[in-house]
Amino acid sequence: MVSLSAGVSDLRARLGAGVFEKVAGAEGPQRRVRIHEAPGPRWFGEDRPIRAVHGDASMFVGGLRALLLQSLHPLAMAGVAGHSGYRGDPWGRLARTSYFLASTTFGPEAEARATIERIRSVHAAVRGTAPDGRPYSASDPHLLEWVHLAEIDSFLRAHSRYGTAPLDQEGRDGYVADTARIARELGVPDPPETEAELAARLEGFRPELEGTPEARSTARFLLLNPPLPLVARAPYALLAAAAVALLPRWARLPLHLPYLPLVEQTAVRAAGGLVTQGIRWVMAPPAR
Repeated sequence: MVSLSAGVSDLRARLGAGVFEKVAGAEGPQRRVRIHEAPGPRWFGEDRPIRAVHGDASMFVGGLRALLLQSLHPLAMAGVAGHSGYRGDPWGRLARTSYFLASTTFGPEAEARATIERIRSVHAAVRGTAPDGRPYSASDPHLLEWVHLAEIDSFLRAHSRYGTAPLDQEGRDGYVADTARIARELGVPDPPETEAELAARLEGFRPELEGTPEARSTARFLLLNPPLPLVARAPYALLAAAAVALLPRWARLPLHLPYLPLVEQTAVRAAGGLVTQGIRWVMAPPAR
Protein backbone atom coordinates (compact mmCIF):
# COMPACT_ATOMS: atom_id res chain seq x y z
CA MET A 1 0.00 0.00 0.00
CA VAL A 2 2.85 2.37 0.88
CA SER A 3 4.56 1.54 -2.40
CA LEU A 4 1.36 2.22 -4.35
CA SER A 5 0.85 5.52 -2.55
CA ALA A 6 4.45 6.53 -3.24
CA GLY A 7 4.02 5.59 -6.88
CA VAL A 8 0.89 7.71 -7.21
CA SER A 9 2.63 10.63 -5.51
CA ASP A 10 5.60 10.28 -7.84
CA LEU A 11 3.34 10.16 -10.91
CA ARG A 12 1.45 13.21 -9.68
CA ALA A 13 4.68 15.11 -9.10
CA ARG A 14 6.03 14.27 -12.55
CA LEU A 15 2.79 15.20 -14.30
CA GLY A 16 2.55 18.42 -12.34
CA ALA A 17 6.14 19.34 -13.17
CA GLY A 18 5.49 18.68 -16.85
CA VAL A 19 2.39 20.84 -16.95
CA PHE A 20 4.13 23.61 -15.01
CA GLU A 21 7.11 23.58 -17.38
CA LYS A 22 4.81 23.92 -20.40
CA VAL A 23 2.83 26.75 -18.84
CA ALA A 24 5.62 28.67 -17.12
CA GLY A 25 8.64 27.90 -19.30
CA ALA A 26 12.22 27.15 -18.33
CA GLU A 27 12.36 30.17 -16.00
CA GLY A 28 9.19 29.11 -14.20
CA PRO A 29 10.78 27.92 -10.92
CA GLN A 30 12.83 31.11 -10.50
CA ARG A 31 9.87 33.29 -11.38
CA ARG A 32 7.64 31.41 -8.94
CA VAL A 33 10.04 32.20 -6.12
CA ARG A 34 10.11 35.90 -7.04
CA ILE A 35 6.34 36.09 -7.35
CA HIS A 36 5.24 34.13 -4.30
CA GLU A 37 8.13 34.38 -1.85
CA ALA A 38 9.66 37.83 -2.38
CA PRO A 39 8.66 40.33 0.30
CA GLY A 40 6.78 43.53 -0.38
CA PRO A 41 3.23 44.83 -0.79
CA ARG A 42 0.95 43.27 -3.41
CA TRP A 43 -1.67 44.93 -5.58
CA PHE A 44 -4.29 42.46 -4.35
CA GLY A 45 -4.85 41.00 -0.91
CA GLU A 46 -5.33 37.29 -0.37
CA ASP A 47 -9.10 37.71 -0.07
CA ARG A 48 -9.56 39.40 -3.45
CA PRO A 49 -11.58 37.63 -6.18
CA ILE A 50 -8.81 37.99 -8.78
CA ARG A 51 -6.66 35.60 -6.76
CA ALA A 52 -9.42 33.01 -6.65
CA VAL A 53 -9.98 33.16 -10.41
CA HIS A 54 -6.39 33.39 -11.63
CA GLY A 55 -5.21 30.69 -9.25
CA ASP A 56 -7.75 28.10 -10.39
CA ALA A 57 -7.34 25.31 -12.94
CA SER A 58 -10.34 26.68 -14.86
CA MET A 59 -7.89 29.22 -16.31
CA PHE A 60 -6.80 26.54 -18.79
CA VAL A 61 -10.29 26.56 -20.30
CA GLY A 62 -10.64 30.33 -20.02
CA GLY A 63 -7.31 31.03 -21.67
CA LEU A 64 -8.17 28.99 -24.74
CA ARG A 65 -11.60 30.63 -24.99
CA ALA A 66 -9.94 34.05 -24.73
CA LEU A 67 -7.63 33.34 -27.66
CA LEU A 68 -10.55 32.23 -29.83
CA LEU A 69 -12.65 35.27 -28.91
CA GLN A 70 -9.79 37.74 -29.36
CA SER A 71 -9.13 36.46 -32.87
CA LEU A 72 -12.47 37.90 -34.04
CA HIS A 73 -11.12 41.45 -34.04
CA PRO A 74 -9.29 41.83 -37.39
CA LEU A 75 -6.77 44.39 -36.10
CA ALA A 76 -5.98 42.45 -32.93
CA MET A 77 -5.65 39.28 -35.02
CA ALA A 78 -3.29 41.03 -37.44
CA GLY A 79 -1.04 42.03 -34.56
CA VAL A 80 -0.99 38.50 -33.17
CA ALA A 81 -0.34 36.91 -36.57
CA GLY A 82 2.40 39.35 -37.46
CA HIS A 83 4.27 39.69 -34.21
CA SER A 84 3.45 37.17 -31.48
CA GLY A 85 5.10 34.05 -32.93
CA TYR A 86 2.21 31.98 -31.62
CA ARG A 87 2.71 29.29 -34.29
CA GLY A 88 6.47 29.08 -34.19
CA ASP A 89 6.73 29.41 -30.41
CA PRO A 90 3.30 28.80 -28.83
CA TRP A 91 4.77 27.62 -25.55
CA GLY A 92 6.91 30.73 -25.28
CA ARG A 93 3.85 32.90 -25.73
CA LEU A 94 1.97 30.87 -23.12
CA ALA A 95 4.83 31.24 -20.66
CA ARG A 96 4.92 35.01 -21.15
CA THR A 97 1.18 35.29 -20.67
CA SER A 98 1.16 33.12 -17.54
CA TYR A 99 4.03 35.18 -16.10
CA PHE A 100 2.11 38.40 -16.73
CA LEU A 101 -0.98 37.04 -14.99
CA ALA A 102 0.95 35.57 -12.07
CA SER A 103 3.18 38.58 -11.44
CA THR A 104 0.37 41.14 -11.54
CA THR A 105 -2.05 39.00 -9.52
CA PHE A 106 0.20 37.47 -6.88
CA GLY A 107 3.60 39.17 -7.13
CA PRO A 108 5.06 42.07 -5.17
CA GLU A 109 4.28 45.50 -6.55
CA ALA A 110 7.81 45.97 -7.90
CA GLU A 111 7.55 42.73 -9.92
CA ALA A 112 4.09 43.66 -11.21
CA ARG A 113 5.23 47.11 -12.35
CA ALA A 114 8.34 45.74 -14.03
CA THR A 115 6.20 43.24 -15.93
CA ILE A 116 3.79 45.96 -17.04
CA GLU A 117 6.66 48.15 -18.26
CA ARG A 118 8.13 45.31 -20.32
CA ILE A 119 4.76 44.64 -21.93
CA ARG A 120 4.21 48.31 -22.74
CA SER A 121 7.66 48.44 -24.30
CA VAL A 122 6.89 45.42 -26.48
CA HIS A 123 3.52 46.89 -27.46
CA ALA A 124 5.17 50.11 -28.61
CA ALA A 125 7.02 48.18 -31.32
CA VAL A 126 4.02 46.16 -32.52
CA ARG A 127 2.46 48.05 -35.39
CA GLY A 128 1.69 47.38 -39.02
CA THR A 129 -1.04 47.07 -41.62
CA ALA A 130 -3.82 44.48 -41.48
CA PRO A 131 -4.77 42.46 -44.60
CA ASP A 132 -7.73 44.81 -45.14
CA GLY A 133 -5.36 47.80 -45.37
CA ARG A 134 -6.07 49.36 -41.98
CA PRO A 135 -3.14 50.28 -39.73
CA TYR A 136 -2.92 48.75 -36.27
CA SER A 137 -0.88 49.35 -33.14
CA ALA A 138 -0.72 47.17 -30.05
CA SER A 139 -0.61 50.35 -27.96
CA ASP A 140 -3.98 51.51 -29.31
CA PRO A 141 -6.19 51.88 -26.19
CA HIS A 142 -9.19 50.59 -28.14
CA LEU A 143 -7.43 47.33 -29.08
CA LEU A 144 -6.02 47.00 -25.59
CA GLU A 145 -9.56 47.26 -24.28
CA TRP A 146 -10.77 44.51 -26.60
CA VAL A 147 -8.00 42.14 -25.51
CA HIS A 148 -8.74 42.92 -21.87
CA LEU A 149 -12.49 42.39 -22.24
CA ALA A 150 -12.09 39.08 -24.07
CA GLU A 151 -9.65 37.80 -21.46
CA ILE A 152 -11.55 38.66 -18.30
CA ASP A 153 -14.90 37.59 -19.73
CA SER A 154 -13.33 34.24 -20.64
CA PHE A 155 -11.57 33.76 -17.30
CA LEU A 156 -14.71 34.68 -15.36
CA ARG A 157 -17.02 32.43 -17.38
CA ALA A 158 -14.64 29.50 -17.13
CA HIS A 159 -14.35 29.98 -13.37
CA SER A 160 -18.12 30.20 -13.02
CA ARG A 161 -18.48 26.90 -14.88
CA TYR A 162 -15.44 24.93 -13.71
CA GLY A 163 -13.94 26.79 -10.74
CA THR A 164 -13.51 25.19 -7.32
CA ALA A 165 -15.76 27.77 -5.65
CA PRO A 166 -17.63 29.93 -8.22
CA LEU A 167 -18.07 33.55 -7.18
CA ASP A 168 -21.39 35.15 -6.28
CA GLN A 169 -22.49 38.41 -7.92
CA GLU A 170 -20.47 40.54 -5.51
CA GLY A 171 -17.41 38.41 -6.17
CA ARG A 172 -17.82 38.58 -9.95
CA ASP A 173 -18.14 42.34 -9.82
CA GLY A 174 -15.11 42.41 -7.55
CA TYR A 175 -13.13 40.37 -10.06
CA VAL A 176 -13.93 42.78 -12.89
CA ALA A 177 -12.96 45.71 -10.63
CA ASP A 178 -9.69 44.01 -9.65
CA THR A 179 -8.70 43.42 -13.26
CA ALA A 180 -9.51 47.05 -14.10
CA ARG A 181 -6.50 48.03 -11.98
CA ILE A 182 -4.20 46.03 -14.24
CA ALA A 183 -5.93 47.22 -17.42
CA ARG A 184 -5.32 50.87 -16.50
CA GLU A 185 -1.64 50.15 -15.91
CA LEU A 186 -1.46 48.64 -19.42
CA GLY A 187 -3.09 51.67 -21.05
CA VAL A 188 -6.85 50.98 -21.06
CA PRO A 189 -8.29 54.37 -20.01
CA ASP A 190 -11.72 53.35 -18.68
CA PRO A 191 -12.07 49.60 -18.15
CA PRO A 192 -15.35 48.15 -16.84
CA GLU A 193 -15.68 47.58 -13.10
CA THR A 194 -18.77 45.37 -12.89
CA GLU A 195 -19.96 42.26 -14.67
CA ALA A 196 -22.83 44.21 -16.25
CA GLU A 197 -20.44 46.86 -17.59
CA LEU A 198 -18.23 44.09 -18.99
CA ALA A 199 -21.17 42.56 -20.87
CA ALA A 200 -22.18 45.96 -22.27
CA ARG A 201 -18.65 46.73 -23.48
CA LEU A 202 -18.38 43.37 -25.21
CA GLU A 203 -21.69 43.94 -26.94
CA GLY A 204 -20.42 47.33 -28.14
CA PHE A 205 -17.50 45.66 -29.92
CA ARG A 206 -19.63 43.24 -31.93
CA PRO A 207 -19.94 45.43 -35.05
CA GLU A 208 -16.14 45.41 -35.33
CA LEU A 209 -15.77 41.63 -35.16
CA GLU A 210 -15.55 39.20 -38.06
CA GLY A 211 -14.24 35.78 -38.92
CA THR A 212 -11.27 36.58 -41.12
CA PRO A 213 -9.24 33.82 -42.81
CA GLU A 214 -6.51 34.51 -40.25
CA ALA A 215 -8.97 34.07 -37.36
CA ARG A 216 -10.29 30.79 -38.73
CA SER A 217 -6.76 29.53 -39.35
CA THR A 218 -5.89 30.37 -35.76
CA ALA A 219 -8.94 28.50 -34.49
CA ARG A 220 -7.94 25.40 -36.49
CA PHE A 221 -4.41 25.60 -35.14
CA LEU A 222 -5.55 26.00 -31.52
CA LEU A 223 -8.28 23.37 -31.62
CA LEU A 224 -7.09 20.76 -34.11
CA ASN A 225 -3.32 21.06 -34.55
CA PRO A 226 -1.76 22.04 -31.21
CA PRO A 227 1.96 21.21 -30.85
CA LEU A 228 1.41 18.45 -28.29
CA PRO A 229 2.65 14.89 -27.88
CA LEU A 230 0.15 12.16 -28.68
CA VAL A 231 -0.46 11.32 -25.02
CA ALA A 232 -1.65 14.87 -24.31
CA ARG A 233 -4.02 15.15 -27.28
CA ALA A 234 -7.04 13.54 -25.58
CA PRO A 235 -7.12 15.78 -22.46
CA TYR A 236 -6.40 18.81 -24.63
CA ALA A 237 -9.36 17.90 -26.86
CA LEU A 238 -11.58 17.98 -23.77
CA LEU A 239 -10.22 21.41 -22.84
CA ALA A 240 -10.82 22.64 -26.37
CA ALA A 241 -14.40 21.36 -26.40
CA ALA A 242 -15.06 23.03 -23.04
CA ALA A 243 -13.62 26.33 -24.30
CA VAL A 244 -15.73 26.30 -27.46
CA ALA A 245 -18.85 25.47 -25.43
CA LEU A 246 -18.32 28.65 -23.39
CA LEU A 247 -18.22 30.88 -26.46
CA PRO A 248 -21.41 32.81 -27.26
CA ARG A 249 -23.29 31.55 -30.27
CA TRP A 250 -22.56 34.74 -32.24
CA ALA A 251 -18.81 34.09 -31.94
CA ARG A 252 -18.93 30.58 -33.37
CA LEU A 253 -20.33 31.01 -36.85
CA PRO A 254 -17.55 33.40 -37.97
CA LEU A 255 -14.97 30.86 -36.79
CA HIS A 256 -16.84 27.90 -38.32
CA LEU A 257 -17.31 26.33 -34.89
CA PRO A 258 -20.30 24.09 -34.07
CA TYR A 259 -23.21 24.90 -31.78
CA LEU A 260 -24.58 21.77 -30.10
CA PRO A 261 -26.41 22.92 -26.96
CA LEU A 262 -27.64 19.53 -25.74
CA VAL A 263 -24.24 17.87 -26.10
CA GLU A 264 -22.50 20.88 -24.57
CA GLN A 265 -24.73 20.93 -21.50
CA THR A 266 -24.19 17.22 -20.86
CA ALA A 267 -21.16 15.42 -22.29
CA VAL A 268 -18.93 18.46 -22.89
CA ARG A 269 -19.68 19.98 -19.51
CA ALA A 270 -18.91 16.70 -17.75
CA ALA A 271 -15.71 16.23 -19.76
CA GLY A 272 -14.60 19.80 -19.06
CA GLY A 273 -15.14 19.27 -15.36
CA LEU A 274 -13.19 16.03 -15.46
CA VAL A 275 -10.14 17.44 -17.21
CA THR A 276 -10.14 20.57 -15.03
CA GLN A 277 -10.22 18.41 -11.91
CA GLY A 278 -7.36 16.39 -13.33
CA ILE A 279 -5.24 19.49 -13.86
CA ARG A 280 -6.11 20.68 -10.37
CA TRP A 281 -4.98 17.35 -8.95
CA VAL A 282 -1.61 17.22 -10.68
CA MET A 283 -0.84 20.89 -10.01
CA ALA A 284 -1.75 20.85 -6.32
CA PRO A 285 1.18 20.98 -3.87
CA PRO A 286 1.91 17.63 -2.19
CA ALA A 287 0.33 17.01 1.18
CA ARG A 288 2.63 17.45 4.16
